Amino acid sequence: MKKLKRRVRLLKIVVYKETLIDFKEHLWTFIGSFFGIGLIGYLQSRSLSDLDNLFLIGSFGASSVLLYGVIQSPLAQPRNLIGGHLVCAFVGVTIRYLVPEVWLAAAFAVSISIVLMQITRTLHPPGGATALIAIIGSEKIKALGYMYLLSPVLSGVTILLIVALFFNNMTSHRQYPVNRHWYRVWKRKYLQRFQ
Repeated sequence: MKKLKRRVRLLKIVVYKETLIDFKEHLWTFIGSFFGIGLIGYLQSRSLSDLDNLFLIGSFGASSVLLYGVIQSPLAQPRNLIGGHLVCAFVGVTIRYLVPEVWLAAAFAVSISIVLMQITRTLHPPGGATALIAIIGSEKIKALGYMYLLSPVLSGVTILLIVALFFNNMTSHRQYPVNRHWYRVWKRKYLQRFQ
């Protein structure tokens, strides 16, 4: 009976600590991700349909989880966000041209992307999806070729990063990026214009 009570008490502690609600944190997470994804989606909805220009890809949703929900994570930092997506987009497009079998191309693209992100110290898990999208995406995406790197990938991650810099630094208890020197330089050049 004592063991059961001890286990129940331990379970309550674990469940309680793992489900603490910080309304301010959740509010800023919501606002940041809403504006980041919303801005990309708005730009896509306003683009001319005859250009078939795509801005919003699935991996940006996963990037938003890291950028706005786990802002202190090394995987959410600007170098990882931009570098990870660009490395993976390049690998995905290149492998699509080199390997005709979709299942094999998908396996190569994701695996090579992970290794290259490790080598370049730009590990960003949503980047694996960016590589995969280059292989299995719609015909519109495949038709972009290496332009896929610039739009939607670079344009999208740039928007997500700017929104993250703005909203993740609106309060004193949220600081993004972890490398404050990078942020101070950015703030000095750009953010002070609006203050």
